[in-house]
Amino acid sequence: MRPGGIEDDDWDEDNPFGDTVDFPVRDELDLHGLPPKLIPELVASYLEEARKRGFAIVRIVHGKGEGVQRAIVRKVLDRTPFVGEYEDAPADRGGWGATMVRIDE
Repeated sequence: MRPGGIEDDDWDEDNPFGDTVDFPVRDELDLHGLPPKLIPELVASYLEEARKRGFAIVRIVHGKGEGVQRAIVRKVLDRTPFVGEYEDAPADRGGWGATMVRIDE
C-alpha cells in the first residue's frame, strides 16, 4: 500500500498522486502557497490556455511578500511573445500583490 491508499499495482512513479484533477481556467491565477520552482511552468501554461480561451486580460496573484514570486511571474511575462502590457493590479484588486496582464491575439 502506497501513500494515499494507492495499491502498489496502481502506483505510477511519474504521477505519485494518482488521478489528475482538472481545474477550471478563469481570468485569474492565484499562486499563493506554491513553491517558486513550480511558478514559471505553471504561469507559462496558464497564459497559453488563457490565450486559447480568448481572455484579453488576466490577473495573476503572486502576493506582496518579498517580491520573489512577482519577479518570477514578470520574467515569464517578459519572455512570452503574446503578452502585451502588464502592470500592478489596481488597489482594489490586489495592488502590487497581483499583476494585470494583457494578452494579444
